[in-house]
Amino acid sequence: MRIMNKKVIVIGAGGHGKVVAEIIALSGDEILGFLDDKKVESFDGFPILGTTQDIGKWDCWYFPAVGNNHLREQLMSIPVRWYTAIHPSAVVSARSAVKEGTVIAAGAVVNPCSVIGRGVIINTAASIDHDNVICDFAHISPGAHLAGTVEIGKRCWIGLGASIINNVLICDNTVVGAGSVVLHTIEHAGTYVGVPARAVVSGE
Repeated sequence: MRIMNKKVIVIGAGGHGKVVAEIIALSGDEILGFLDDKKVESFDGFPILGTTQDIGKWDCWYFPAVGNNHLREQLMSIPVRWYTAIHPSAVVSARSAVKEGTVIAAGAVVNPCSVIGRGVIINTAASIDHDNVICDFAHISPGAHLAGTVEIGKRCWIGLGASIINNVLICDNTVVGAGSVVLHTIEHAGTYVGVPARAVVSGE
Protein backbone atom coordinates (compact mmCIF):
# COMPACT_ATOMS: atom_id res chain seq x y z
CA MET A 1 0.00 0.00 0.00
CA ARG A 2 1.37 3.39 -1.04
CA ILE A 3 2.15 5.72 1.86
CA MET A 4 0.94 9.31 1.55
CA ASN A 5 3.98 11.37 0.71
CA LYS A 6 2.70 14.62 -0.79
CA LYS A 7 0.46 17.26 0.73
CA VAL A 8 -1.40 19.24 -1.93
CA ILE A 9 -3.43 22.44 -2.08
CA VAL A 10 -5.82 22.64 -5.03
CA ILE A 11 -6.36 26.06 -6.62
CA GLY A 12 -9.89 26.45 -7.92
CA ALA A 13 -13.07 25.45 -6.06
CA GLY A 14 -15.12 24.38 -9.07
CA GLY A 15 -16.03 21.30 -11.07
CA HIS A 16 -12.50 20.79 -12.36
CA GLY A 17 -11.24 21.11 -8.79
CA LYS A 18 -13.51 18.25 -7.73
CA VAL A 19 -12.09 16.03 -10.46
CA VAL A 20 -8.51 16.88 -9.56
CA ALA A 21 -9.11 16.38 -5.82
CA GLU A 22 -10.43 12.89 -6.49
CA ILE A 23 -7.40 12.03 -8.61
CA ILE A 24 -5.06 13.25 -5.87
CA ALA A 25 -6.88 11.17 -3.25
CA LEU A 26 -6.89 8.07 -5.47
CA SER A 27 -3.17 8.53 -6.01
CA GLY A 28 -2.59 8.25 -2.25
CA ASP A 29 -1.62 11.85 -1.61
CA GLU A 30 -3.22 14.24 0.88
CA ILE A 31 -5.39 17.26 0.06
CA LEU A 32 -4.92 20.06 2.58
CA GLY A 33 -7.69 22.18 1.11
CA PHE A 34 -8.49 24.66 -1.67
CA LEU A 35 -7.57 28.21 -2.59
CA ASP A 36 -10.23 30.24 -4.36
CA ASP A 37 -11.11 33.90 -4.77
CA LYS A 38 -14.79 33.26 -4.02
CA LYS A 39 -15.85 34.05 -0.45
CA VAL A 40 -16.74 30.57 0.78
CA GLU A 41 -15.47 28.59 3.76
CA SER A 42 -15.46 25.07 2.37
CA PHE A 43 -15.80 23.13 -0.86
CA ASP A 44 -16.48 19.46 -1.54
CA GLY A 45 -15.73 18.60 2.08
CA PHE A 46 -12.43 20.48 2.19
CA PRO A 47 -11.60 23.86 3.77
CA ILE A 48 -10.99 26.98 1.71
CA LEU A 49 -7.62 28.02 3.08
CA GLY A 50 -7.37 31.38 1.34
CA THR A 51 -7.27 33.04 -2.07
CA THR A 52 -4.91 32.87 -5.01
CA GLN A 53 -2.92 35.62 -3.26
CA ASP A 54 -1.88 32.94 -0.74
CA ILE A 55 -0.13 30.65 -3.23
CA GLY A 56 3.24 29.77 -1.74
CA LYS A 57 2.22 30.50 1.85
CA TRP A 58 2.35 26.80 2.76
CA ASP A 59 5.30 24.46 2.23
CA CYS A 60 3.48 21.90 0.12
CA TRP A 61 2.54 21.03 -3.46
CA TYR A 62 -0.01 23.04 -5.44
CA PHE A 63 -2.27 22.18 -8.36
CA PRO A 64 -3.87 24.76 -10.74
CA ALA A 65 -7.38 23.29 -11.15
CA VAL A 66 -8.80 26.02 -13.38
CA GLY A 67 -10.15 25.41 -16.87
CA ASN A 68 -9.16 28.79 -18.32
CA ASN A 69 -5.88 28.21 -20.15
CA HIS A 70 -4.63 31.77 -19.78
CA LEU A 71 -5.39 31.89 -16.05
CA ARG A 72 -3.67 28.55 -15.53
CA GLU A 73 -0.58 29.96 -17.25
CA GLN A 74 -0.71 33.05 -15.05
CA LEU A 75 -0.98 30.98 -11.86
CA MET A 76 1.91 28.74 -12.86
CA SER A 77 4.23 31.72 -13.25
CA ILE A 78 4.44 31.61 -9.44
CA PRO A 79 7.54 29.60 -8.39
CA VAL A 80 6.12 26.85 -6.17
CA ARG A 81 6.12 23.05 -6.37
CA TRP A 82 3.46 22.14 -8.92
CA TYR A 83 1.82 18.74 -8.54
CA THR A 84 1.10 16.46 -11.52
CA ALA A 85 -2.19 14.55 -11.26
CA ILE A 86 -2.58 11.26 -13.16
CA HIS A 87 -5.69 9.15 -12.55
CA PRO A 88 -4.89 5.51 -11.69
CA SER A 89 -7.05 4.34 -14.60
CA ALA A 90 -5.19 6.47 -17.16
CA VAL A 91 -2.67 4.69 -19.39
CA VAL A 92 0.51 6.70 -19.82
CA SER A 93 3.46 5.20 -21.67
CA ALA A 94 6.71 5.04 -19.74
CA ARG A 95 8.29 6.36 -22.93
CA SER A 96 6.30 9.60 -22.80
CA ALA A 97 6.99 12.69 -20.71
CA VAL A 98 4.41 14.55 -18.61
CA LYS A 99 5.42 17.91 -17.18
CA GLU A 100 4.37 19.62 -13.95
CA GLY A 101 0.93 21.00 -13.24
CA THR A 102 -0.72 18.68 -15.77
CA VAL A 103 -3.76 16.49 -15.13
CA ILE A 104 -4.50 13.26 -16.99
CA ALA A 105 -8.05 12.22 -16.13
CA ALA A 106 -9.82 8.87 -15.87
CA GLY A 107 -9.64 6.62 -18.91
CA ALA A 108 -7.25 8.82 -20.86
CA VAL A 109 -4.45 7.25 -22.90
CA VAL A 110 -1.05 8.73 -23.74
CA ASN A 111 0.87 6.49 -26.12
CA PRO A 112 4.68 6.22 -26.56
CA CYS A 113 7.07 9.05 -27.32
CA SER A 114 4.62 11.87 -26.64
CA VAL A 115 5.46 15.02 -24.68
CA ILE A 116 2.77 16.64 -22.54
CA GLY A 117 3.70 20.16 -21.47
CA ARG A 118 3.17 22.18 -18.28
CA GLY A 119 -0.32 22.88 -17.02
CA VAL A 120 -2.03 20.75 -19.65
CA ILE A 121 -5.47 19.17 -19.18
CA ILE A 122 -5.91 15.74 -20.77
CA ASN A 123 -9.54 15.20 -19.89
CA THR A 124 -11.68 12.10 -19.38
CA ALA A 125 -11.22 9.33 -21.98
CA ALA A 126 -9.15 11.50 -24.33
CA SER A 127 -6.53 9.67 -26.40
CA ILE A 128 -3.12 10.97 -27.37
CA ASP A 129 -1.36 8.69 -29.83
CA HIS A 130 2.36 8.18 -30.46
CA ASP A 131 4.83 11.02 -31.00
CA ASN A 132 2.43 13.82 -30.06
CA VAL A 133 3.50 17.16 -28.59
CA ILE A 134 0.91 18.93 -26.45
CA CYS A 135 2.32 22.34 -25.63
CA ASP A 136 1.94 24.20 -22.33
CA PHE A 137 -1.52 25.12 -20.98
CA ALA A 138 -3.50 23.35 -23.71
CA HIS A 139 -6.79 21.58 -22.91
CA ILE A 140 -7.77 18.32 -24.60
CA SER A 141 -11.47 17.85 -23.76
CA PRO A 142 -13.25 14.61 -22.84
CA GLY A 143 -13.38 12.05 -25.62
CA ALA A 144 -11.11 13.96 -28.01
CA HIS A 145 -8.80 11.80 -30.14
CA LEU A 146 -5.41 12.79 -31.51
CA ALA A 147 -3.76 10.49 -34.05
CA GLY A 148 0.01 10.04 -34.33
CA THR A 149 2.54 12.85 -34.74
CA VAL A 150 0.18 15.68 -33.86
CA GLU A 151 1.36 18.94 -32.29
CA ILE A 152 -1.06 21.09 -30.30
CA GLY A 153 0.15 24.63 -29.62
CA LYS A 154 0.13 26.60 -26.40
CA ARG A 155 -3.23 27.49 -24.83
CA CYS A 156 -5.23 25.57 -27.46
CA TRP A 157 -8.63 24.15 -26.60
CA ILE A 158 -9.59 20.91 -28.36
CA GLY A 159 -13.33 20.44 -27.87
CA LEU A 160 -15.41 17.52 -26.65
CA GLY A 161 -15.15 14.54 -28.99
CA ALA A 162 -13.00 16.35 -31.58
CA SER A 163 -10.63 14.32 -33.76
CA ILE A 164 -7.26 15.37 -35.17
CA ILE A 165 -5.76 13.21 -37.94
CA ASN A 166 -2.08 12.28 -38.02
CA ASN A 167 0.78 14.62 -38.95
CA VAL A 168 -1.17 17.80 -38.17
CA LEU A 169 0.09 20.90 -36.36
CA ILE A 170 -2.35 23.26 -34.64
CA CYS A 171 -0.91 26.68 -33.85
CA ASP A 172 -1.06 28.44 -30.47
CA ASN A 173 -4.33 29.90 -29.12
CA THR A 174 -6.63 27.87 -31.39
CA VAL A 175 -10.06 26.49 -30.47
CA VAL A 176 -11.35 23.34 -32.17
CA GLY A 177 -15.09 22.94 -31.63
CA ALA A 178 -16.82 19.92 -30.16
CA GLY A 179 -17.14 17.02 -32.58
CA SER A 180 -15.00 18.70 -35.23
CA VAL A 181 -12.52 16.79 -37.39
CA VAL A 182 -9.22 18.46 -38.26
CA LEU A 183 -7.74 17.14 -41.53
CA HIS A 184 -5.06 19.76 -42.20
CA THR A 185 -2.50 21.83 -40.31
CA ILE A 186 -3.91 25.03 -38.78
CA GLU A 187 -1.47 27.91 -39.14
CA HIS A 188 -3.64 30.84 -38.00
CA ALA A 189 -5.18 31.14 -34.54
CA GLY A 190 -8.95 31.17 -34.39
CA THR A 191 -11.98 28.96 -33.86
CA TYR A 192 -12.46 25.99 -36.17
CA VAL A 193 -15.63 23.88 -36.33
CA GLY A 194 -17.24 21.22 -38.48
CA VAL A 195 -16.36 18.11 -40.48
CA PRO A 196 -13.89 18.91 -41.85
CA ALA A 197 -13.05 21.78 -39.49
CA ARG A 198 -13.11 25.25 -41.02
CA ALA A 199 -12.47 28.69 -39.54
CA VAL A 200 -15.42 30.52 -38.08
CA VAL A 201 -15.69 33.85 -39.86
CA SER A 202 -16.81 36.85 -37.79
CA GLY A 203 -20.48 37.64 -38.44
CA GLU A 204 -21.54 34.09 -39.35
